Amino acid sequence: MVLAIRPAQARDAAALAEIYAPSVLHRPTSFELRAPDAAEMAARLAKVTTMWPWLVAEEGGEVLGYCYAGAFAEREAYRWSVTVSAYVRDGMHRRGIGRQLYTVLFDLLRRQGAVSAFAGITLPNEASVGLHRAMGFEPVGVYPRVGFKLGRWHDVGWYGLALRTPAADAAARTRAVAGTAGPHRAAGHAPRLTFGKSGREALATIVHGVQGIGLARVERR
Repeated sequence: MVLAIRPAQARDAAALAEIYAPSVLHRPTSFELRAPDAAEMAARLAKVTTMWPWLVAEEGGEVLGYCYAGAFAEREAYRWSVTVSAYVRDGMHRRGIGRQLYTVLFDLLRRQGAVSAFAGITLPNEASVGLHRAMGFEPVGVYPRVGFKLGRWHDVGWYGLALRTPAADAAARTRAVAGTAGPHRAAGHAPRLTFGKSGREALATIVHGVQGIGLARVERR
């Protein structure tokens, strides 16, 4: 079978809600307590994709999982950092779906100019930690007893991934190697994000450039 990774669309909202619901209703994976319906998921999709990618994995016309990126925080200086999340339909785990989703997502984020990605994982969660570590994430800290759900307190572990080396850091290392290390005139300059006038239009351009037709196809054995 062929697994297709493509940008999520409004018509996927019901499937997104269905995939997400078990993490809300039956597990501490999400700290939401009421599962959003299709209309709410459509609204979230529209909001996220004004700036960041939201992808789905589809096989035989069925959405098996999804992932997306979001702003790490609202303050402007955080704008090169993102949070990422991935969810896979129950019964479809351990098929590499999360890894394939993240592979395409991180490529898009790098093309946008994002520098760091972070993921919060309710602990313990060996499967999620394993996925993120396999994708190159490193543990950066733990929020102890930060959420109460399903009758108990839960810790959240945070994991970080360097998507790219910031331009100023790369220039500083180059000067150090060349023996010209010192204050960098452009140290205050930061990388420019791809998105400007229309995040959705820019994302469509980036996705089109990645695979030519906006789809990443993975042969499944």
